[in-house]
Amino acid sequence: MPTLFLITLIVVLALIFDFLNGANDRANSIATVTATKALSPTKALILASVFNMAGAFVSTKVAKTIGKGIISSENLTLSILIFGILGAIVWIFICTKSGIPISVSHSLVGGIMGAGIMALGTTGINWQIVNNKVFLAIILGPTAGFMAGSLLFVLLSWTLFLFFKKSQTQKIEKTFKKLQIISASFVSFTHGMNDTQNAMGIITAALLSGGLINSFVVPLWVKIACGLAMGIGTFLMGWKVMKTLGWKLAKLEPKHGFVAETGAGIIVGLHSIVGMPVSTTHVIGSSVLGGTFLQNRRRIKYPVAGKMIIAWLITIPCAGAVSALSYLLLNPFIV
Repeated sequence: MPTLFLITLIVVLALIFDFLNGANDRANSIATVTATKALSPTKALILASVFNMAGAFVSTKVAKTIGKGIISSENLTLSILIFGILGAIVWIFICTKSGIPISVSHSLVGGIMGAGIMALGTTGINWQIVNNKVFLAIILGPTAGFMAGSLLFVLLSWTLFLFFKKSQTQKIEKTFKKLQIISASFVSFTHGMNDTQNAMGIITAALLSGGLINSFVVPLWVKIACGLAMGIGTFLMGWKVMKTLGWKLAKLEPKHGFVAETGAGIIVGLHSIVGMPVSTTHVIGSSVLGGTFLQNRRRIKYPVAGKMIIAWLITIPCAGAVSALSYLLLNPFIV
């Protein structure tokens, strides 16, 4: 098929992927702030859109990891990109329709690896990058999120004990509703530094592979298009995932929402600085569990947490299997 047609197909698939990213992963950044009624869903969506876009302009290290780290630029073909992102889209769609928060980043990583192994064999994968920046992030993200949520909640509890009286509960709640606007902005910004760049990395890799650009630099129009696609996805399909994290995972108060968002924002931001694609879903979910666990374990909905853990473990192999099968069956019609 003509190169320009394949590049156009990749751009379309990448924007569909970003739409689903917004429906699943991006919904997480505003789930807790809407659950505690600190912001209305519409205002939360606008806030997330603005700060996600801002984060995307700050750093493109994750886009480079996705676009040229898993498979080197000289080995990455347009067909690998097509079937890699197709595998991710199918898996994300299934989980989003089921209301299961998953890692959109890891779905894409699994998709690229699955198609890449079918095309190049296991030697075509840059295992050093995958091990040091992807698999390590899978372990560090949720663990660090849980620890950050727990530590911040301990610090917060001591602060409230020292400076506030029990009779000031209503005042405390109002204060943390206001603080949640800041923490939700923060986690949306760091989400933009990390998850928003997945599709950007794919499109830029396609432009580079097709000879339309000379170096791996994310064009402005790619950043804008991906940001818009993600915002639409959150608005149209994000509610099931938002309900899982905001209402079904644990019983949340404004202080829990503030702790979860702040903890997740710190962890996702640190991963973004070093170019590690981390799951905002798992980090903020773990942060919610960490903060809630120390106060009252009974607030946690363990069956929901169990589903998240299962999805965390199977995302890369499942997305990889879908992309590998797609490559095997459909690649003869592409080349």
